[in-house]
Amino acid sequence: MTQEFKATGSADLREQIAALPEDMLEPQQRLEKLVRAEVHDKQFSELTSVTYHHDGATLAGHALLDVLETAGFGIDDFDAVGAMTTAGIPLVSAMIHAAASRGQNLDGFLMDFVFPGVKGPSIAGKRVILVDAWLSEKSFVQTSSVVTLTHGNELNLDFAVLENEGANILAIASLVGSTGTVEHYADKGDADTGQLLTIRLINPITEHEVTVPFIPVFSDKELQA
Repeated sequence: MTQEFKATGSADLREQIAALPEDMLEPQQRLEKLVRAEVHDKQFSELTSVTYHHDGATLAGHALLDVLETAGFGIDDFDAVGAMTTAGIPLVSAMIHAAASRGQNLDGFLMDFVFPGVKGPSIAGKRVILVDAWLSEKSFVQTSSVVTLTHGNELNLDFAVLENEGANILAIASLVGSTGTVEHYADKGDADTGQLLTIRLINPITEHEVTVPFIPVFSDKELQA
């Protein structure tokens, strides 16, 4: 499976790809076709028609592992992935199975806000990545992420829970997203620069602060084009 899942080419080309039968599409094209069909003309979706789809679930698990690797987080660099919301649960499961198909062990967990903590295997001492289906400026309108993206409270609570559990958060990933702060970096010492999305987290109890990468497979702006 290739590591590039971004839409490429003109709008006409993307329309031609969308019209192709499934057996003629590459894995990333199949996933993009499913996601694009779900988000078309929508402000927000939990993407369940993709993440619970027989093909979409498998493709999404590999897509997330691939985009993380492209961002510098190989499967050996983290120990567990955690669902931020219920929409992220099928993605966590998909990533666990995708990792297993590559001969790697990966644990999963779910953030629990009823009794702040995590559900799943212990994450004490583990390097973790939080995962959601759609995280952007659009998603907060219909979800509890209104607190997350306007005041940072919910993600900061996530961060506090993870630290209390003894885990080290490395990044936040999503199937669709476009939020965070854009940072520029030099590409291997060359004059060219790239862009990296980051999210700042502050533990409301200890006031410990970190900035972590935000890594989406697809940009919602790109999909709506």
